[in-house]
Amino acid sequence: MTSPVLAAALGATVLEHVGGRVDLEQPDLEITVEILPKAAYVSGGKRPGPGGLPVTISGRVMCLMSGGIDSPVAAYRMMQRGCRVDFAHFSGAPYTSRASVDKAHDLVAHLTRYQLRSDLWVVPFGEIQSEIVARVPRSHRVVLYRRMMLRIASALGQRGARVLVTGESLGQVSSQTLENMQTIATATPALVLRPLVGMDKNEIIHQAERIGTFTTSILPDQDCCSLFTPAHPTTRATVAEVEAAERMLDVPALVAQGVAGAVRERFVFSAGAGRAAHQGGRP
Repeated sequence: MTSPVLAAALGATVLEHVGGRVDLEQPDLEITVEILPKAAYVSGGKRPGPGGLPVTISGRVMCLMSGGIDSPVAAYRMMQRGCRVDFAHFSGAPYTSRASVDKAHDLVAHLTRYQLRSDLWVVPFGEIQSEIVARVPRSHRVVLYRRMMLRIASALGQRGARVLVTGESLGQVSSQTLENMQTIATATPALVLRPLVGMDKNEIIHQAERIGTFTTSILPDQDCCSLFTPAHPTTRATVAEVEAAERMLDVPALVAQGVAGAVRERFVFSAGAGRAAHQGGRP
């Protein structure tokens, strides 16, 4: 049977069972039949999927996962563009509780349904922050935190993901001004992608709700970004200023400390369970 003959036969069968009339312009239901050599697939109606490209075809990236609203959305948007996403979470340990780490686990487990397997690196960052606090000007602490995070994430990414992703949105907080973002990015030669840079908070929240990460992201925690944060951080740090401040630090040793303390957690999505299984961690 040719396709037109088959379509007519199927249409007649449908009419025989449901009655009504044929309307090829505005049908109540469009039924699609795909004929294969040994099977036929029948579908009625369409549901929108996430869209985008198949994960892994665009390469591998490392997303800095804070546990807040923004970074999970940034990771999801990179998955939509075909990237396999690894994650790096910087905890305030030993000065904070495990709340932020538990949130990062939950968020990565949720996002793993979109890429089937995920690696999460948990970096104890509190001692590194305390070293920065002890040696650099108060106003530049946040910028130096971020630069150190990029260096450590880049070092971890050398094992697979050489491009970094952040959830930064222009003007959202003091560290996310044009001047500060430019200065922070010079800490590493790695490409830094900011998929949310032009989005406002309401747009980010809307997408977080749609992909299912918002409820977890707003749970209270002790985030390392709020640890030792000055009341009036600079919004226009220059490269010369931060490099002068970093000369008071042993930057290679601090990066090595962060990398050595990092623990990799692995997640694998199980279709039967409908969620990702956490396979534990190791250095």
